[in-house]
Amino acid sequence: MSRKVKSVRVPKELETVNLSGIIRECEKHLRDLESATLLKQQGNQTAAEALISARQADLGKKIGKLVWEARVQFGKHG
Repeated sequence: MSRKVKSVRVPKELETVNLSGIIRECEKHLRDLESATLLKQQGNQTAAEALISARQADLGKKIGKLVWEARVQFGKHG
């Protein structure tokens, strides 16, 4: 899987956002989705749902933090 981002347009406030960090978090989320699928196939529906709901909340927090950090950096230089 290629990790290069060729072109992305973002608001000026977010030009310092850590895109690699966001992509890394999404990759982790995809791995957890695969794990949840395996759990579900093995008959453990409850564990699969728990993994997905926990990971979605965690993903939102981590992405939100990266966006917040970029906004703070913009405020320091603006």
